[in-house]
Amino acid sequence: MSPALDLAARTGADARILDTAGSQVAVSSGFAADRARPQFRAPVVLRGRRLGTAIVRFSRTGLAAADQAMRSALARAVIAAAGLAALLALLSGLAVSRHLARPVARIISVIRARASGERSARVGQIRGPGELRELAAVLDHMADRLDRNEQLRRDLVADLAHELRTPVAVLQAGHEALLDGLAEPTPSELGSLRDEVLRLARMVDDLQTLAAADAAAVELTLHPCDLADIAVTAADSLAAQFEAADLALLRNIRSAQILADPRWLHQVVTNLLTNALKFTPAGGTVTIDCGTSDGRAVLHVTDTGPGIPAADLPRIFDRFWRGRQALRTSGSGIGLAIAAELTRAHSGTLTAASEAGHGTEMTLTLPLA
Repeated sequence: MSPALDLAARTGADARILDTAGSQVAVSSGFAADRARPQFRAPVVLRGRRLGTAIVRFSRTGLAAADQAMRSALARAVIAAAGLAALLALLSGLAVSRHLARPVARIISVIRARASGERSARVGQIRGPGELRELAAVLDHMADRLDRNEQLRRDLVADLAHELRTPVAVLQAGHEALLDGLAEPTPSELGSLRDEVLRLARMVDDLQTLAAADAAAVELTLHPCDLADIAVTAADSLAAQFEAADLALLRNIRSAQILADPRWLHQVVTNLLTNALKFTPAGGTVTIDCGTSDGRAVLHVTDTGPGIPAADLPRIFDRFWRGRQALRTSGSGIGLAIAAELTRAHSGTLTAASEAGHGTEMTLTLPLA
């Protein structure tokens, strides 16, 4: 039994061999020294015949010690790996935070500059995640829009003051002349003053219409209607004026079902026809064409007037802007601005195509119902 006992000793175990009667055949020297340790039993069998029993007790060395050492090493490895991971996470977090903090700080500084009145402040191109780059672009676009709206507001005030100055000056001079006795209150003199009052009244009406057009997006009452019916009604309402101006009004109108507020859309068509009537010389022709094209409702108003110079064409929808040809006609210069505003409220587009000396074509495009 010596080889078996030697093997047990090398693996850190103590063994005891009993025969079938329970008598001890062999035992390690330290087997009886530590009875507190658990022991394991196994039969000793040779060629199918049981010869006895082997009893083994493992000491704190050998496999148990190796297991404990392995557990200790594994624990140390886990602790070291966790510490290294925490350190790497900290370093990565610092790098990422600095990468994120720079563009965020830039955006915050620009917002504060805008809030303090610095209108030229822009974020510009920044390095960072796509969301931050998109946020910077949106902020710059918003700043551009705010600057543009502010400039439009200033231009509107300046243009309005300019438009009101002339009739007010004429009224003031006329009344002072009457009060000072420099002019007689003749019908012609009073009629001239009345014309200026009517001009002021038209400006006030146009401004009121423009303000309503600005708020049309929240005031529209949309329901199914036919653009052809609106075009026919507008053309009928102006037929007498076209006849008095010796102009031919041709109609090519087909059905186009849309969702719209007929009251405001009638204003758009009327403004387009009135504009064509105003700038087309006697003997000319104005054509109104209505129908569908490419899944959209389309209305064209074409005239045979002098056309619009290429330099003036981009500004015809600006408020109170009047081209050189418009200076010879009456008006406040906001008719097309009102039409464009109402068209946008209906989710449509209003465009102009013209060539000097070859007439003008206004195109109104709306989504079908």
